Amino acid sequence: MKKSLSILLAVLLLCALFAGCSPNTPAADGNTPATGTASLSMATGGTSGTYYGFCGVVAQVLNEKLADTMKITVESTGASKANIQLLDAGECQLAIVQNDVMSYAYEAKDMFEGETPVTNFSVVASCYPEQCQIVANSSITSIEQLRGKKVSVGDAGSGVEFNARQILAAYGIDIDTDIVKNNQSFADSADSLKNGTIDAAFITAGAPTTAITELASTYSFNILSIDDEHIAALQSEYGFYTPSTIPAGTYPCVANDVQTVAVMATIVVSNDVSEDVVYELTKGLFDYKAEITAGHTKGELLDPATAVSGISIPFHPGAEKYYTEVGAK
Repeated sequence: MKKSLSILLAVLLLCALFAGCSPNTPAADGNTPATGTASLSMATGGTSGTYYGFCGVVAQVLNEKLADTMKITVESTGASKANIQLLDAGECQLAIVQNDVMSYAYEAKDMFEGETPVTNFSVVASCYPEQCQIVANSSITSIEQLRGKKVSVGDAGSGVEFNARQILAAYGIDIDTDIVKNNQSFADSADSLKNGTIDAAFITAGAPTTAITELASTYSFNILSIDDEHIAALQSEYGFYTPSTIPAGTYPCVANDVQTVAVMATIVVSNDVSEDVVYELTKGLFDYKAEITAGHTKGELLDPATAVSGISIPFHPGAEKYYTEVGAK
C-alpha cells in the first residue's frame, strides 16, 4: 500500500514539474504560444466610438469561431497615437489605428516628430475608410475659397490637423498663415458652424458622422470636394490616402456625390505575434464577414482588396501569407 502511494505521489510530482511544457501553456510573453490559444489584448478607442464598437464585434466573432487559436480582449483607449504607444510598450498585441498615424509613427514624423521610430508592429488589414469631410457654410463651394476664412482643423496635433495641413497645402494654402486656424473637436466645430463663428471645419471620420448628422438637422452646409488632380498629388506625396466618395443623401443637405480622400481604419499587430496566429486572424476577418456585419455595419466593408489599400508600412508575414493565397495585391 505504501509502495503504491509512493509511486502515485512520484507520478503527480512529475506531472506538476512538466506542466509548464504542456502544449497549451502560454508563451512567456503571454502573447503567442507555439500551440494552444493566444491571448491578445486589442487597443481601440473611446467606448462611444466606432473603433471600440467595431473591434468589440470582431473580437466576439473570432473568439467564438477561432476559440482554439486566440482569445481577444478589447480595451478602451485614446485611439490611434495612444494605441501605437501601447503596442510599442508591449502593453497590447493588437490595435486599430488610422493608417496615416501609423505611417507617422513608423517614420518618426509629424505627430511623432523627434521621437524614435516605432517599427515593432505591422499590418493585418485596412478595414474601412475614414473620409476627410470638409464641411463649409453654404456660401463656400470650393477649397480654394477657404483662403482667409476661419477654419477648424481638429484638435491641436491630431491626425485631423495633419490631414487639413496636407490637403490645404495641395491647393497652395498654408494652414498657419492663409487661414484663421481654429482647433476644435468635431462637436465644437459643428456648434461653431451653426453659430457662424467659423466658416468651415475638417472632420476625418467614417461618413455619416454623428456630429455632422446632428448639424444637418438644423443647418444647411456644403461638403467640399477634392478633384482628381489634387487627389493624385496627395497620393503621390502621402501613400496612405485613398480616393473616397461621400454618397448623395448621406446628409439631408448634400444632394450630390462628393469626391474626397480617406484614411483607412487599420488593424495592426505586434511583430512578436506568431505567423500562424496572424494568418488565422486575417483569414477569420473575411471568412466570418457576415457574422461581423450582423453585429456592426462597418463589417460589410471588409474585403481583401480594400484590406491592402493605403498601406505604407510592412504587412505581418501571417497577413501577407493570406493575401498571397487569395491573390490580393
